[in-house]
Amino acid sequence: MRNPDTGTARTRPSGAQGGGYVCVTFDFDALSSWMARGMLTATPRSRGEFAAVAVPRLLHILEARGIPATWFVPGHTALTYPELTRELGGRRHEVAVHGHAHENVAALEPAEERAVLQRSLDALQEVTGELPRGFRAPAWDLSDASVGLLVEHGLRYDSSLMGHDYAPYPCRTPDVLDEAGVRWGEPAGLLEIPVAWSLDDFPYLEFLRTPSGLMPGLRDPGEMFANWTADLDYMLRDFDHGVLTVTMHPEVIGRGHRLLALERWLDEVASRGVEFVTCEQVADLVAAGAELGRYRPA
Repeated sequence: MRNPDTGTARTRPSGAQGGGYVCVTFDFDALSSWMARGMLTATPRSRGEFAAVAVPRLLHILEARGIPATWFVPGHTALTYPELTRELGGRRHEVAVHGHAHENVAALEPAEERAVLQRSLDALQEVTGELPRGFRAPAWDLSDASVGLLVEHGLRYDSSLMGHDYAPYPCRTPDVLDEAGVRWGEPAGLLEIPVAWSLDDFPYLEFLRTPSGLMPGLRDPGEMFANWTADLDYMLRDFDHGVLTVTMHPEVIGRGHRLLALERWLDEVASRGVEFVTCEQVADLVAAGAELGRYRPA
């Protein structure tokens, strides 16, 4: 079918044979995450540059298997690597927004957050010719203003929260927590496609030393993918039409031994009979009335 908002081709999932869906997503941070950390010397910059080296490798792996992915792209990355960013959309992948320079929006004042969101949306539209429909917060942290701003700017979904593992759910206006308990917010017209740190390659694989601590990383990617497969198998056993969303970073997963492990994992996932979908395709399913991630223990 044709996306009425952008005029680009878009297909609706036909229904997962094995009763589930997998969203393969990438955060194409490139230089922006090192900027956000204030790590601007030559070596951190070069680590960001490697993301652009890895993207063509990932596109080849995905294309060879006919797998669509969602790429969350900061505005800074789109402006720095416009040809690569345009190529993502040209290969049936979804391009969504990931801040401008990997700012932690929860640390911004509302006016600053509004300006950053507008700047990032403008950058992606300038480069791709289309407005993105999805958002992922850098550092996976939203402010109390974030959901309202995303709705105001016409975003369909967010993928930053961790309130479920297999079931997309409505984002809410801000909850209020105090000693008396919790007053839950109201559904806000924005779909949440949840994530988890355990389904992210960065803490497993990336070595990072900062003044505040050390993240050792550098683990066997097979261990990470075995955990992801176990999460998938549990979903397929006990949930109807669940959605498993995994997050990778080109500069992390794009090393040779990790790419070989990724290829093996994608082929193993495909053998389960699931359907690979983009995040916007998940939003399409929900908009069409699909009930995703219903708990039905075996």
